[in-house]
Amino acid sequence: SYLGFRLPAIEFPCRTNPIPRQVPDQQWYMKFWPSVLMGGVLPFGVVFVELFFILSSIWQHRFYYLFGFMVLVLAMLLLTCAEIAVVMCYFQLCAEDYHWWWRSFFVPGSSALYLFVYAAHYFATRVHVAKASVLSAAVFFGYMSILSYAFFVVTGFVGFVSTFFFVKTIYGSIKAE
Repeated sequence: SYLGFRLPAIEFPCRTNPIPRQVPDQQWYMKFWPSVLMGGVLPFGVVFVELFFILSSIWQHRFYYLFGFMVLVLAMLLLTCAEIAVVMCYFQLCAEDYHWWWRSFFVPGSSALYLFVYAAHYFATRVHVAKASVLSAAVFFGYMSILSYAFFVVTGFVGFVSTFFFVKTIYGSIKAE
């Protein structure tokens, strides 16, 4: 916070009206929950193959030695999160819906929900449930919920920052007189 307070305040590129406009009715797929759930599929699709090997190395004591490939998948994930957040924000702004702040965070962040569902599927199919006790299931789902929350925060942060700079750039190019 020390560095944040020492930096100059963020300048918005254009003036806004203090009276908010009414947002017109949106199509069903442009409402909050459908767009958030659709937006999370693509970032999860980037990592789900690599996720199997990571979960196997954590929970089944297998060796994981593809760290270079994991860095490549991480870069693809961050790029995909930025792209899907910007595209969904662009569609939203084209539909005259200016409430983009939280949606730009939740659209790529919703891939964490798919990650948790995949972890539950992994627990049911790969971890032998007959041998697993309630305590081991609680440990598994506890750790996977922490991992999913961290994944949500990271992907949401990347989506919000990329969308913020996108909106700042497009509104900065407007010549208002």
